[in-house]
Amino acid sequence: MGTKVGLILGLGVGFVIGAHAGRERYDQIKALAVRLRHTPLVSRPIDAAADKVADAIRHTGEQVSDAVADSVKAKVFGVREAQIVVIEDRSDHPA
Repeated sequence: MGTKVGLILGLGVGFVIGAHAGRERYDQIKALAVRLRHTPLVSRPIDAAADKVADAIRHTGEQVSDAVADSVKAKVFGVREAQIVVIEDRSDHPA
């Protein structure tokens, strides 16, 4: 948690300094921040955190959609579990 607070404070200080120093200094600070973001020491934890968040969101989304689908099946069809129905396509066969 301390790393996040430090990062936010650092970004805030950089923004304030860049705003007061003018556009040229802002561009220098921005270029430094971009280079810093792409160093392995900084990028690995950020990328790992982003992957964890994406996985959590994906997993939660799947659980929600499954729960909604089960609820709809139960209400509409009275079905508690998914049932697979195979329908043979005979459109290419002569009648």
